[in-house]
Amino acid sequence: MSGTEPKPISNPAFFARRVLKCPPKVQLRSEAGSKNKALTPLVSRHGQRGFTYLGLMIIVAVMGMALAAFGTIYSQSAQRDKEAELLFVGEQFRDAIAHYYKTGPGGQYPKKLEDLVEDKRFPMPVRHLRRVYRDPITGSTQWGVVETPDKAGIMGVFSRSEDKPIKQGNFSARQADFDAAESYTKWTFVYTPTTAGQTANQGATRPAR
Repeated sequence: MSGTEPKPISNPAFFARRVLKCPPKVQLRSEAGSKNKALTPLVSRHGQRGFTYLGLMIIVAVMGMALAAFGTIYSQSAQRDKEAELLFVGEQFRDAIAHYYKTGPGGQYPKKLEDLVEDKRFPMPVRHLRRVYRDPITGSTQWGVVETPDKAGIMGVFSRSEDKPIKQGNFSARQADFDAAESYTKWTFVYTPTTAGQTANQGATRPAR
């Protein structure tokens, strides 16, 4: 035997062990039902769970922002409805006070709001107002009142709420002084006789709430 000839491998199992100790990083499997038994890489289950969790977090965040925006819009819409109701009810009080003043002897103002519902100055009680309405903002029948200069009667009413109105303009001529009001207490529904002019209105005072 020549010295340049390769020596036969005496232990082939040595190389087999080396191969088994280094398994492939990507596992392959055959697709179920596939005729050609093509091999495809397996996707990690941990990776799938990670993507699913991230997707759920994004959906929850988007839904949370949408609900917050809807809540703000709904709240403002409800507040505007209450403001519109307050403007209507306030004018009902103003008109009732005016009717009480004009129909009674000597131009008297009601001493309390209940007098507008049942005016006992006549043989048959007169109703100037159907009932003492609730304040749409506070939900209470307790109104702030504007008293006459001598504090002998009530010239008008206003809400006791200190909240700032959403409506800041585009009021009617009777409500022109409501523009840019800082709170609902500035929306005063006062009846002033045309003969008294601005003097009676300036002399009106509010009791402490």
